[in-house]
Amino acid sequence: MIAAGPACAHDTWFQPLAAEGTLALGTGTRFPRQEVPVGADSLVRSGCRAGERGAVPLRVLRQAPAALIVRPTAGQATTVCWAQQTRFEVTLPPDKVALYLREINPPAWVQGEWSRLQAAGLPWKEHYAKHARIELGGAAGPAQPVDLAMDVLLDERAPRVGQPLGFQVLRDGRPLPDQAVELRGEMSPLGIWRRTDAEGRASISVPLPGRWVLRGTDLRRSESEPDQFESRFFNLAFEVLPRDPAVRTAAP
Repeated sequence: MIAAGPACAHDTWFQPLAAEGTLALGTGTRFPRQEVPVGADSLVRSGCRAGERGAVPLRVLRQAPAALIVRPTAGQATTVCWAQQTRFEVTLPPDKVALYLREINPPAWVQGEWSRLQAAGLPWKEHYAKHARIELGGAAGPAQPVDLAMDVLLDERAPRVGQPLGFQVLRDGRPLPDQAVELRGEMSPLGIWRRTDAEGRASISVPLPGRWVLRGTDLRRSESEPDQFESRFFNLAFEVLPRDPAVRTAAP
């Protein structure tokens, strides 16, 4: 069993490094600062895609203090990479649960379930798995699914400021409705929440160019273990380009 760490939900995401084609896969309490590396042996699915080619392996280079350093093995420009970790177990201290729930913005029933567990003197136990994807640029148009149990697809892989950012959340390849998703940016201290519709879709306006993530946690009651939870964390990293100079802003 893995004991609980800091109170906030720990997201896992990719970010590009200065070395061309090299990525850092790490975990942190707040994007964009990675604090803990992902263990290479914890990856159960990973890969990259270059152009129209199929998946190519994601090669581990080394383990840095705050991230796992990886590189796709593609021989041409890579457009997307992904990774999924094995399932872990955590028991949260009672005084950390409220903060955790604020971080993931779960459905209303979760608070009632936690109140029931507290009244029965039971702890918060959860099995969780992390899913990370990064769009690396070099391609336009809608994103395509990859080999992840939780996936987020951008309607436009090269989004710009001033354009609606549409996306769809998939669970096991199917649209995930009523899922809370937060937009966080490297230059923005506050996140922006949206909840997906019946088709797992939502749209949001990105106020600034730069690096951003869409993050969320699909939390459910365990189907196999009473009084426990199952969760899937997901994170999509991408870059938003400046406003298109060819698009003139309407006069007030």
